[in-house]
Amino acid sequence: MHRITFPGADGDTLAARLDRPEGPHLATAVFAHCFSCSKDIAAARRIAQRLAAMGIAVLRFDFTGLGHSGGEFENTTFQSNAGDLVAAAKWLEGEGMAPELLIGHSLGGAAVLRAAGEIPSSQAVVTLGAPFDPGHVTHNFADTLPDIAEQGVAEVRLGGRPFRIGQEFVEDVLDCDLTDRIANLGKALLVLHAPLDATVGIDNAARIFTAAKHPKSFVTLDDADHLISRAEDAEYAAEVIAAWAGRYLDLRPPAPPPGAPEGVVRSSEADPDGFLQDINAGPLHHALADEPLAYGGTDRGMSPYGYLSAALAACTSMTLRMYARRKGWPLEHVAVDVTHDKVHAQDSDLTGPNRIDLFTREIRLEGPLDDEMRARLLDIADRCPVHKTLEAGAKVKTALA
Repeated sequence: MHRITFPGADGDTLAARLDRPEGPHLATAVFAHCFSCSKDIAAARRIAQRLAAMGIAVLRFDFTGLGHSGGEFENTTFQSNAGDLVAAAKWLEGEGMAPELLIGHSLGGAAVLRAAGEIPSSQAVVTLGAPFDPGHVTHNFADTLPDIAEQGVAEVRLGGRPFRIGQEFVEDVLDCDLTDRIANLGKALLVLHAPLDATVGIDNAARIFTAAKHPKSFVTLDDADHLISRAEDAEYAAEVIAAWAGRYLDLRPPAPPPGAPEGVVRSSEADPDGFLQDINAGPLHHALADEPLAYGGTDRGMSPYGYLSAALAACTSMTLRMYARRKGWPLEHVAVDVTHDKVHAQDSDLTGPNRIDLFTREIRLEGPLDDEMRARLLDIADRCPVHKTLEAGAKVKTALA
């Protein structure tokens, strides 16, 4: 993650974070945060982290006058918010990273819909809890609207924090109609919204979806709150966006040279308060690892030992299929169950005072195989590469990056 700055629509210095992939850079996204929030909101961090692991760099920035960005929020308008988005895209283009994906949360989603037509490199748009009518945001400070109209600017409290909002902003959001912009988006659209969103009602998602032309998708966020503040909801949104984006962006990594190893498998911490890990093998293969609840985890993925057992089971099944295919045998289906335990050496066929790892493997073979074929396949199971690695042992060489 890199801290950067760039000039906004009105020339003010905007603060941003650029989450870069550690592997191949396959695409770029811009994330626009919700009204009165910042680039560092939990949902933005999680989505950016997940997309970066997939090979998509994500620029998330603070709009003018918010977070760490310069300028006065009271002088901004909805149009200037959209202008900040265009400025972010132009900065990325100057860096050789013109964005293909635009993501907006709440009013940031409405700003993305407004700005998308001015960002020609963008191919796909995602909104999270976005209002169809940007003027909807004024309900957050409805009791202060008379003061804003009379004084030109007034202080309101949003989320327990003070903000100064100007009459020009109010008039801009109230006058804005996104219908034509959504209808003429000309890009793939994903609408994410929670039916129980008490801040921006689900009817907004329906109106956005109805106004848009295909390709368009709608996915419910179930019982998530408007800020998508729960870790599991942010994780779900990140997974959906990552999977969906792969259909509309070219995320194919460059072909490795002949004879190259499979590549790096990376584990990246997803939740510093627990043990949840993002496991990525290149940009196209992702899984979650975790610990059970009893060990302080959230049980949202297999444990490391679970993956070790899975490696043995999968390798066994693949090896059997490869052998049967080569022999032309009528093997119709293979299933392999593996359980892992630590037992005392004296409890096994091996000798020694220490505890050892015991993997118990049960293989089910389906098809009209005779007894000789089944016996041979059972023997072949012991020749799977992972089995050999586990029995022979391995060395681990470690260095600090």
